[in-house]
Amino acid sequence: MNRKALMLTLLIAVAPSVAMSASVYKWTDEDGVTHFGDRQPVGSNSETVNVRSGTSSAASNNRPTPQERLGELEEQKRKEAEREKESAVEAARRKQREANCETARSNLEVIQNNARIRIEENGEMRYLTPEEIDEQRKKLEEIAAKSCEPESQP
Repeated sequence: MNRKALMLTLLIAVAPSVAMSASVYKWTDEDGVTHFGDRQPVGSNSETVNVRSGTSSAASNNRPTPQERLGELEEQKRKEAEREKESAVEAARRKQREANCETARSNLEVIQNNARIRIEENGEMRYLTPEEIDEQRKKLEEIAAKSCEPESQP
């Protein structure tokens, strides 16, 4: 019994190497049709074809697994969503700066074109003094300068 088990084990161990070393032949018949087979044809010239397996250890080591590719795709999507969010924030910031610039310019125009400016303070209306008008003009010029200049890129 041990002898049979040993023989069977040896046969199973040797069978794959024998199958891998089998030759494949290529030949063309008289009609011009190309054939492949594991036996050399009788009466025809044939050539041995080198057959490679579908995978190699070098190729399988370099190619990412499906889960790695899925992780990479998710990372790309996350980065793209982040970029879109940043661009939306940048667009909102730009629109706010433009609105601030426009408001500051129109307020500056009002101050420069009107000699007297009336404001409401504690529920009562009063006119600004020339010093207060100059102070307001300086503040508005600073706001306009800050809001209207092109935004510096980080």
